[in-house]
Amino acid sequence: MSHRLTTKDILALGFMTFALFVGAGNIIFPPMVGLQAGHHVWWAAFGFMITAVGLPVMTVVALARVGGGIDALSTPIGRKAGLLLATVCYLAVGPLFATPRTATVSFEVGIAPLTGDGATPLLVYSLIYFVLVIGISLYPGRLLDTVGHVLAPLKIAALAVLGIAAVLWPAGQPLPATEAYQTQPFSNGFVNGYLTMDTLGALVFGIVIVNAARSRGVKDAKLLTRYTIWAGLIAGVGLLLVYLSLFKMGENTASLVPQAQNGAVILHSYVQQTFGGIGSFFLAALIFIACMVTAVGLTCACAEFFSQYLPLSYKTLVFILGLFSMLVSNLGLSHLIQISIPVLTAIYPPCIALIVLSFTLRWWNSSSRIIAPVMLVSLIFGIIDGIKTSTFATMLPAWTTKLPLAEQGLAWLPPSILMLVLVAVYDKVCGERKVTAHQ
Repeated sequence: MSHRLTTKDILALGFMTFALFVGAGNIIFPPMVGLQAGHHVWWAAFGFMITAVGLPVMTVVALARVGGGIDALSTPIGRKAGLLLATVCYLAVGPLFATPRTATVSFEVGIAPLTGDGATPLLVYSLIYFVLVIGISLYPGRLLDTVGHVLAPLKIAALAVLGIAAVLWPAGQPLPATEAYQTQPFSNGFVNGYLTMDTLGALVFGIVIVNAARSRGVKDAKLLTRYTIWAGLIAGVGLLLVYLSLFKMGENTASLVPQAQNGAVILHSYVQQTFGGIGSFFLAALIFIACMVTAVGLTCACAEFFSQYLPLSYKTLVFILGLFSMLVSNLGLSHLIQISIPVLTAIYPPCIALIVLSFTLRWWNSSSRIIAPVMLVSLIFGIIDGIKTSTFATMLPAWTTKLPLAEQGLAWLPPSILMLVLVAVYDKVCGERKVTAHQ
């Protein structure tokens, strides 16, 4: 007998999904875009929303339709290639980059202003932080209770206060847009949106959302799909509202911190200006809860995934992943971001191709014929885009800078679309031949 979720549980599932998505990156990126885009902010916001809200929600829906994780989604490219892609995604958004980043960002925003930016405070903080992450992650069956009913509402309430304040009490004046945003606000917003890494996060969280619904006794595949889609849509609306208010904050706070290097500085000055001393404490608490929830979700998802393929139990993996993430987090935020951006820029395009094409499976005679070549091309050009963001950029041949959309960081898009057209024609020709032979 398959249970149904109550309205309260569906909302909790949606809140949990939203809370899993909104890590520190999501709170820090939009104000920076708002500050740099000036009066072009809404064009930039439109591009940002496509990749930071549209794609993650599409990913959750795509995963719900196949009823599982990224390994189920990647069947058209074959088991080995699918497993490799899944492993790279899980490692990137797990112990290598995203999980440690949650600790370093929450430290730099909330604790460093009080203790200074030294190695010892970071070590002590990361130790306490990951003990809590491991503690909550050991009981994934209780996630809907701990995250959905307790941590997520706290986080949503804090974000609502920040968002409403940003709209009602602007703390400064907009500045003229930077050169990049004057000429290409939409594409700059688009690329910045995919640097929030929410689409990769969604590939990983899909399984956490499905399992949270299963923990309430839901077994029916259609119901699981429906609940997961509802959760994705609730999360999408939440993300939209948070981002819109943070763009507004960034735009209006520009004159206070014209030289801000990142969104954390903008948030700090706004909160300090509007709420005074208590504001810093409020911001520290908000970022701490935001990061903690994301870290728990990532740790649960990674342990769940690797326990299927390694001779280690889920609980052992939670400890290993938590400790490894703690060690990596002590590299510091700037080092982490420096290493992660090229890797993430390279693996993002094939993931986008896989997600978008998963909605077209019924159109083709053979989905493998379509998806594998398009993903390969997007990966090759994604690697070129990735190298461009790294210290090895000078080693690239000159023609790579002249590729269509190369300046926008989207050099992978035109060749991927061209490949899609070619393989679609090939698929139709081959399919028709089969039919002719059959007759």
